[in-house]
Amino acid sequence: MLRDILSGKSSIDPSQLAGAAGLPNDPASVAALMNQLQGALRAGGDGGVNWDIALQQGQERAAAAQHSTTPAQRAELEQAFHIAALWLDDVISVAELTVEPRLMTRKEWVTATMPLWSQLAEPVATSISDSLTKVLTEQAPEELKGMLAGASQMMRSLGGTLFAMQLGQVVGQLSSEVVSGGDIGIPLFGDQQAALLPQNVAEFGEGLDVPTDQVQIYLAVRELAHARLFRHSRWLRLHMISSITDFAHGISIDTERLESLAEGFDPSNPEELRDAMVNGSLIPPKTDAQLAALGRLETMLALVEGWVDVVTVEATARLPRADAINETVKRRRASGGPAESAFATLVGLELRPRRLREAAAMWQAVTDAVGNEARDALWAHPDILPTAEDLDDPQALVARLTSTAKGEPPVLDDVDQALEDLLRDDNPDRPHEA
Repeated sequence: MLRDILSGKSSIDPSQLAGAAGLPNDPASVAALMNQLQGALRAGGDGGVNWDIALQQGQERAAAAQHSTTPAQRAELEQAFHIAALWLDDVISVAELTVEPRLMTRKEWVTATMPLWSQLAEPVATSISDSLTKVLTEQAPEELKGMLAGASQMMRSLGGTLFAMQLGQVVGQLSSEVVSGGDIGIPLFGDQQAALLPQNVAEFGEGLDVPTDQVQIYLAVRELAHARLFRHSRWLRLHMISSITDFAHGISIDTERLESLAEGFDPSNPEELRDAMVNGSLIPPKTDAQLAALGRLETMLALVEGWVDVVTVEATARLPRADAINETVKRRRASGGPAESAFATLVGLELRPRRLREAAAMWQAVTDAVGNEARDALWAHPDILPTAEDLDDPQALVARLTSTAKGEPPVLDDVDQALEDLLRDDNPDRPHEA
C-alpha cells in the first residue's frame, strides 16, 4: 500500500494525506512530502529520525513569510537592549550577560532552536515508531513475519520522516509567533543568549496605540531578565529540560487505538486520521510519574515567568504605557498561538505556566518584605527555591525570609520541630536516660 501511494498507483490522494498529517497540501508541498517519504523508503537506514528534515521544513516555513530588517530598525532595537540593561541593573542582583544580545530573523530563530526542539520531541517520535513496528509485527501471520522484518524498518523510517516534517512545520510556524528567545518560557538558547525577532516585535506593537520605542524597550527588558536569570542559575536550564524529557520519556502510543484506526481507515476520509492525531486519543492518560514531572515543570515555569514579570514591571515603571504592554503580554501568554497548540498535540505537553498569577504575587510579596537582593538569592540553588507549597502560602515563605534577614532562628514547621526536639533530647514524652 505504501509503495503504491509513493509511486502514484494508489487511489488515495496524497494531498488529502498531507492535510490529515497537518502538513501543507498545496502541490509544491505535496511533491516535497512525496520526495521525502520516497527518500526514506529507499534509504532504509537504522529507523531513527532524520532531524535534518525537521530543520529544512522549519527553515522553509519561516523564510516564506520573512522580510528583512532595516538598519534603522536594528539600531532602535540595539538601543532598546542598552537601555533595558541599565534599567534592569537597578532592580535585580543577577549578573550581566557576557554575550551580546542578538537580533534574529525567523529562519535564524528556527536554526538556533531546532536542536532543543528535536531533543524534546525525540521520545515521542521513538514511541510512535515503536508502536507502528509492534502493530505491524504482532498482527502479521506467522508465515509473513520474516518478510516483514524489512517492512518494519521501512515503517520506522517513514514514520520518523513524517514526524520530523510535522515538527519542522510547527517550529517554522512558531517563528512567526514568538518575539524573543524566552517567549516560550523554556531556555531555547544557551544559558546567556538573549535575542529579539525584529519583524515579530514590530507586528506585536501594531494596533497597540503605544509608541514603538516603548514596546521595544519593554520586550528587551523581559528578554534580558529571562536570559540573565538562566545565566545566574546555571543549574536551572538543565533542571527544566530534564523535567520535560522525564515527562516525554513516559509517553506511549495506544496500539489498540492505532489498530482500530488502521482497520477502519477510509482513504476518502483522511480527516478521521487527523482528528485522532489532534485530539490526543492515541496517547493514553498520564502516568503518576508523568504527573509528578509535569507538576515540577509547571511550578518551575511559573516561578521563572513570575519572577520575570515582577522585575520587568519594576524596571519599566518609567515607561508611560508599560501597563498596556504588560496586559498584551499576559493575553498572548494566556491564549497561546496555533503553533504552540500544535506542539502540545505533537509532544503531549503544554509549555504554559498555569500558576503564573500566584507566582508573580509570591515574588512581589517577597520583594516587598526582604528586598530585591534577598529575593534573587533564592535562585542560587534548587534546594532553597520556593516550592508549590510556597505558591499556596506565600506568607509562610515571607515569614521565614524575614526571620532570616533579622538574624532570628528559623521558623520550624511541625516536622522540623519534632526532629529538633529529638536531636536535643528535649521531647518531654521521651524518657531521659540516667
